[in-house]
Amino acid sequence: MNRTIIVTAAILGAIAVVAGAFGAHGLKAILSPQQLQIWGTAVQYHFYHVFALLFLSTFAKFKSNLIFASYWLFLLGILFFSGSLYLLSLSSVLNWGWLHVLGPITPVGGLLFIAGWITLAVAAIRFK
Repeated sequence: MNRTIIVTAAILGAIAVVAGAFGAHGLKAILSPQQLQIWGTAVQYHFYHVFALLFLSTFAKFKSNLIFASYWLFLLGILFFSGSLYLLSLSSVLNWGWLHVLGPITPVGGLLFIAGWITLAVAAIRFK
């Protein structure tokens, strides 16, 4: 197992728990149902990819560039996809009208997730 991947997943997992609790308790009174749903989607995909990172750590013993690439794709996917959704859902509360420019970043994060999964699949196929 790779310590860096596990530590990254643990930190991101803790952040996901905090984000989920904050959304359920701290934001419920100030966000619209649609904004809360966006927040929830961010937390959901954040968690999915924390688990993906933990799974990825089991392959890290192979010291493959594909594993390294998958790690970065998942990490950047969390930052771009979930990060942009967190900020977009808070745009009205923060009164930061410029946050709408983050809209196109969300699908980039989704593409990074997809690329991470494909890269992980290729790594698994190459190693016996």
